[in-house]
Amino acid sequence: MKIKTLLLYICFLSYFSLLVYLLFFSAYRQSVEGEIAYNLVPFRTIGAYFRSFDGFSLTDPFIGNILAFLPFGFFLPTFRKMVDSIYKAVLWTFVLSLSVEGSQFLFRVGAFDVDDLLLNTCGGGLGFGLFWFVRKTWLTVKS
Repeated sequence: MKIKTLLLYICFLSYFSLLVYLLFFSAYRQSVEGEIAYNLVPFRTIGAYFRSFDGFSLTDPFIGNILAFLPFGFFLPTFRKMVDSIYKAVLWTFVLSLSVEGSQFLFRVGAFDVDDLLLNTCGGGLGFGLFWFVRKTWLTVKS
């Protein structure tokens, strides 16, 4: 059991390190360094994305934001036993996302975008749902 726990921690730390790198230190972040930008109007960026939609890609910000926080929602209930509902997982993901968006704005390595908060939070919620689906499926298969 200890090996499983150790592997889980290694996976989470690897994920979180990659997330921090992508959100604060990647080449894209260096290209927007010093700019002050923000969007406080919900669905403005998401709407613009769909108005110019020409197909989904993993590199799209819309998909990328969801995928970036999906593992957080998946790992959260494994480390925090008190996160036993979708509401708590969404709240924790929102707090992390708000911290990231605020830090990016403060350190000028990205824009504060309320739509990013929405997409990141959705990603965390989907990750939590995936965790419970895998857990239920795993328990059913083991029985």
